[in-house]
Amino acid sequence: QLTLVQSGGGLVQPGGSLKLSCVVSGITADSYTLGWFRQVPGKGRQRVSCMGDRDNDKFYDDSVRGRFTISRDNSKKTVWLEMDSLKEEDTGVYLCAANLGTVKEMCMMYASDGWGQGTLVTVSS
Repeated sequence: QLTLVQSGGGLVQPGGSLKLSCVVSGITADSYTLGWFRQVPGKGRQRVSCMGDRDNDKFYDDSVRGRFTISRDNSKKTVWLEMDSLKEEDTGVYLCAANLGTVKEMCMMYASDGWGQGTLVTVSS
């Protein structure tokens, strides 16, 4: 059974930084995509970033490109999202995702085989 367990998040002032992590278990495939989405009230689920097995296989939404960094450790089955220069509009519930498909399938088609439990990120002064 695919399980994703998140940690991190919390309250931070605008301009600050936070780091989220997500540990995946129950996946046996050699190749899979990991990613992050956020749920914003009134705006639904938004993609944030997705990453394939290779370090150069990444996608960032325009709203976070240059400020957020996705990374993963395949041996630890862990994905991180480092968020810098946070803005109030980054506030939301962040969910990690795992997909046996591609970065395009996850970040363009919002396809995921499993979701983390969600963690609240609040950016406010």
